[in-house]
Amino acid sequence: MMGYTLFYSPGAASMAVHWMLIELEVPFKTVLVDIDKSQQRHQDYLRLNPSGRVPTLVVDDVPYGESVALMLLVAERHPGSGLVPEPKTAHRAEWLQLTLYIANTLMPAMRDWLYAAKDGDPDGAAAVKALAEKRISSVWDDFETRLRDGRQYLMGNAFGTVDMLAIMLMRWSRHMTCAATARSVLRAYIDRVCARPSYRDLNERECLSGWPD
Repeated sequence: MMGYTLFYSPGAASMAVHWMLIELEVPFKTVLVDIDKSQQRHQDYLRLNPSGRVPTLVVDDVPYGESVALMLLVAERHPGSGLVPEPKTAHRAEWLQLTLYIANTLMPAMRDWLYAAKDGDPDGAAAVKALAEKRISSVWDDFETRLRDGRQYLMGNAFGTVDMLAIMLMRWSRHMTCAATARSVLRAYIDRVCARPSYRDLNERECLSGWPD
């Protein structure tokens, strides 16, 4: 029996992992980490995740962190889910490349924008945010190029983990001048993915609303 407990905060980096567990229809428990109350810095949580970030996924009583790594771990534990290309199949290399592109390019740029004043010099925050938006926009350009060939999802016509990560990060851009919803190609993609029952279920569980409307 595979056991999962997800420590999450609504709309945060835990969102894609939460979505994946729902999509897989596997049994799991959730524990809310209230970031507004700095619960991620409490000693009980730091014993699970010394970085003090969400998510943490406890797998068979062992805690692990980092959202992209967690999705890879869960995918390996549920082969045949269709959410990732199986090893040695035609699209596996492309999936690895796109997953790491999101993790290494888009996610750091998002964090730079969101925490420019907190993580660095507040006097330089505007410049950091401007550069972050430029990097984020370049990723949106790449995503639009992929989607213009008529495909339904980023990897083709099969929904998967890269779409969960992309939608989570597109949601983060909602208050930026480079909001993903401002681009017609991306907006059509967002509306298509967010119509999935699993996404609606995710929003209900995390009490999220107002996007992409």
